[in-house]
Amino acid sequence: MLCVYVFLMLTLSRVGLGSLQDKQTDFGLKVFSQLVQNSPDQNMAVSPYGVASVLTMAQLGAAGNMRRALNAAMGFSLQERGMSRQQRLLQRDLSSEEGVDTASGVMVERKMSLEKGYRRALAKAFQTHPHQMDFTKPDQAVNVINAWVSDHTAGSIPEFLASGSLSDETRMVLLNALHFQGIWKVPFDPKLTQERMFRCANGSSVPVHMMRLTNRFHYGEFVTADGVDYDVIEVPYEGNSLSMLLVSPFEPEVLLSTLSADLSSERIHQWRAEFRNVKRQLALPRFTLDSKVNLKSTLMNMGLGDMFNLATADFTRITTDERLCVSKVLQRVKIEVNERGTRGSAATAAVMFSRMAVEELTLDRPFLFLIQHKPTGAVLFAGQVNQPQHQ
Repeated sequence: MLCVYVFLMLTLSRVGLGSLQDKQTDFGLKVFSQLVQNSPDQNMAVSPYGVASVLTMAQLGAAGNMRRALNAAMGFSLQERGMSRQQRLLQRDLSSEEGVDTASGVMVERKMSLEKGYRRALAKAFQTHPHQMDFTKPDQAVNVINAWVSDHTAGSIPEFLASGSLSDETRMVLLNALHFQGIWKVPFDPKLTQERMFRCANGSSVPVHMMRLTNRFHYGEFVTADGVDYDVIEVPYEGNSLSMLLVSPFEPEVLLSTLSADLSSERIHQWRAEFRNVKRQLALPRFTLDSKVNLKSTLMNMGLGDMFNLATADFTRITTDERLCVSKVLQRVKIEVNERGTRGSAATAAVMFSRMAVEELTLDRPFLFLIQHKPTGAVLFAGQVNQPQHQ
């Protein structure tokens, strides 16, 4: 599973650990919920951890009203005492996890001087140092950034930025890359995979490959604040530190946006506290997701419109050479879930069933998934599956 975020800044020169991670997760899940509201019938995948990391790097360089707006929208400030250390420890804990690789990068125009305080803040919180680039040759800059992304996603996202994505007015690109590869603790037997119909969010049905696994799972039944019933089942990866949480409404006509709006770090803590260890027969479709989005409109709807406006953006903690504002916030996620596990180029999930006398949980209708690092609580990926790709 791979995720890359890019945060573009330009100037128009010619014209707590648990506490911190919970707040970052809450912000990332709010972004996911906003995207789902705007695309209720589409497949979607994001990395709450990734988007929070990139915006946190921008937050470190914000000043005045811009800083206050980012703090309010994100629910935390890395400029508060002890927060940079928490960010550094979070990255350390994730990077030390087998199967997880995360990297932060800062690409800056070579002729623009950065404030010493911003350099120190990046090094302290993210252990990264700016890399000088020549944005007067934008296509070369695109190639350099794409090579960086490819290197940090095991080659699965070789061309993240298209030609023309940057211009000679680009001054800085903030990057986060996340690569995940996990093997199920108990793999699905490919011999049990069968074709079955999946009821899509738009009312149509498509054939999918359904994987099947009978085992003991952490499982719970819950109700949203609006009275919508749903269940959650946890499927662990080898090592038990990482797991996939599958969330599905009881009633097939319920929109996933109803459930995504209820997601938060507190809600996930509640799930884990109330899980029961039960024997279930899980049927999960193989699915492939490849999401590409520009988060600009979503972030503007969340109260961050000022950072996209040259007249109102204030990133003077980054540089005083020239005024900066954000051009776009791009994201691409590739996920593959199959009988063996979850890996880095696409998402494939198949649910299998049998006629054994074990209560079955069949995801043959739209569902949400979250992949969480349990020791830190970081939600690496969240997504909705409305129509699995037929493999």
